[in-house]
Amino acid sequence: MAKIVSWRALSLIKLVLLCLFAGHAFANDDPFEAGNRKVHEFNEYADAKFLRPIAKVYEGTLPTNLRSGVTNFFSNLESVNNALNSALQMKIGESLQELTRFCVNTTIGLGGFFDPASRLTIIDSDEDFGQTFSFWGFGRGNYVVLPFFGPSTVKDAVGSSLDFIANPTRLYNPSQQQLFFSVTDVVNNRAELLPVENVVFGDKYLFYKNAYLQRREFLELDGQVVDSFDDEF
Repeated sequence: MAKIVSWRALSLIKLVLLCLFAGHAFANDDPFEAGNRKVHEFNEYADAKFLRPIAKVYEGTLPTNLRSGVTNFFSNLESVNNALNSALQMKIGESLQELTRFCVNTTIGLGGFFDPASRLTIIDSDEDFGQTFSFWGFGRGNYVVLPFFGPSTVKDAVGSSLDFIANPTRLYNPSQQQLFFSVTDVVNNRAELLPVENVVFGDKYLFYKNAYLQRREFLELDGQVVDSFDDEF
């Protein structure tokens, strides 16, 4: 669905604005900066030489409706993990809603290629094991940049491993279908960022770090932003 792509693009633009006003907020959370920057440079090189060119061919070859269907398909699979982590965070209503969304899109939406659940106002959530760890009191840990995967924290890196295990595509043959799904998901996500990549400017390492940490804080607080200005007046 084109709306999903537009929503993600708008989310990135919002993160740009957040980083402009809070660029120093996480300045002391990066004791591994020297090593992180080297990994960041490697990731930028790999993206420029391999992933971005493939994503541009993908975008230019597949029609918009087909790419939207691919996005819907992978978003539908994420509903399983969303439901699981919502339940682990005691958000039972949200978990049941995600399961309902998954069932509707998998059946009426032809395997998730279409998104009738959104038209029925069955809204999706965005939960993962990293947020579940935060719910149960685990600290964020230091900021790290992972080869190929990019920005993360110690906690989120562990959580991402569990997210991968919980992905329904794990039910397929790991050496064939699962590889196909993984590569397609990565290329599709990269293609979605092509229209908005020019908004990234300045020190890309700091930009990505601040954007990532801001977004994770927003998700872990369920969108409840603390207004620090109230303490100053």
